[in-house]
Amino acid sequence: MNETRLMQGFPPAEAGQVTLANWRKPPFNIWSFQHVREIVPSADIPNDPAHVRDLPDAPVDLAGLEVALDGRRYGFDAFLTETNTDGLVVLRKGRIAFEYYGNGMSAESRHILMSVSKSVLGLLVGILVEKGTLDLGRKVTDLIPEIEETAYAGARLRDLLDMRAGILFDENYLASAGPIIEYRKAQGWDPHDPGERPSDLRSFFGRLTDVDEGHGGRFHYVSPNTDLLGWAIERATGRRYADLASELLWRPIGAARDAYVTVDRLGAPRTAGGFCATTRDLARLGQVLAEGGAYAGRQVVPAAWIEDILTGGDTEAWDRGDFLEYFPGLKMHYRNKWYVLHGEPPLLFGVGVFGQNLFVDRDSQVVISKFSSHALPMDTDRIRLTMAGIAAIRDRMRAA
Repeated sequence: MNETRLMQGFPPAEAGQVTLANWRKPPFNIWSFQHVREIVPSADIPNDPAHVRDLPDAPVDLAGLEVALDGRRYGFDAFLTETNTDGLVVLRKGRIAFEYYGNGMSAESRHILMSVSKSVLGLLVGILVEKGTLDLGRKVTDLIPEIEETAYAGARLRDLLDMRAGILFDENYLASAGPIIEYRKAQGWDPHDPGERPSDLRSFFGRLTDVDEGHGGRFHYVSPNTDLLGWAIERATGRRYADLASELLWRPIGAARDAYVTVDRLGAPRTAGGFCATTRDLARLGQVLAEGGAYAGRQVVPAAWIEDILTGGDTEAWDRGDFLEYFPGLKMHYRNKWYVLHGEPPLLFGVGVFGQNLFVDRDSQVVISKFSSHALPMDTDRIRLTMAGIAAIRDRMRAA
């Protein structure tokens, strides 16, 4: 099918219709990832139009850049194509060094972050910890007693934050049955079967009763942990997640456009993957981290929180964890919903399925936001090629 015909016509031809049943499958995701709120209910995360951060142009020529991986060399255009790039913004010292859009995307298009949404939540948690609203040593059940009879009993907020809760849950994105399918239906991302009773995200947690290992152990990637943490935030503050994200993060960073987050049928936010924003605004968020958490004279994200992301992780927990196959041979850790690639300088980054990323090199003041529409949720070859491309871009930016 010609991918340019997706959702074209009034009505669109049946073969080109993007629906709740197919929106995360190729080629339909090429259109849907830029139009999520037309498929799934959402809540606005307003920006402040009077407080928009300017991103001046300071172009750096990347046309001749080559990306090397496994003995192959890719030209930069080939790199963008091979990694199914929808949008790419590279900032150097707060200026746009390079910008690219494909697959019908533009600078104004809001694209789903998928699990980079978790990294956004991680920053909001840091702000609330600094304010004294959250205590990461507190048990989750203190805030959400409804889950006392689940595998989350005894887990701390810190365990959720670092993906070290001992929950038996197989994050198999290609599964066709099991808890992950029920999870998708509960969050409103998959349709219910005919006659099936509607579900919701918060009641879904009651189904997670099997234990993997003790809390605080290995890095075990379980997306429901993040949605549960989003619920804990709303309980602790008495406010909607979308409103908090706007007030404490999106407005203060100088975002140029509203963002939004998907919600279930009862309004629970999909904090693990439903955040949608422009490529430039995601880069603006990264730039605040590159500058120590401050913007326009205000400390948005606590500097100590960013330092904890960079230095507070447990490499042993990572080495025993779930994601080694995607980042083979790399020394890394996971902390506060962020990945850290060790090195001089270290690289702070977020990862989302189907190729969503935000990279922050604080030492070199290089920020790279990248949206993609991979055919597979977790494609090892494309993840490795993306990491090689980011390394090449960082090298070029440092030399510019």
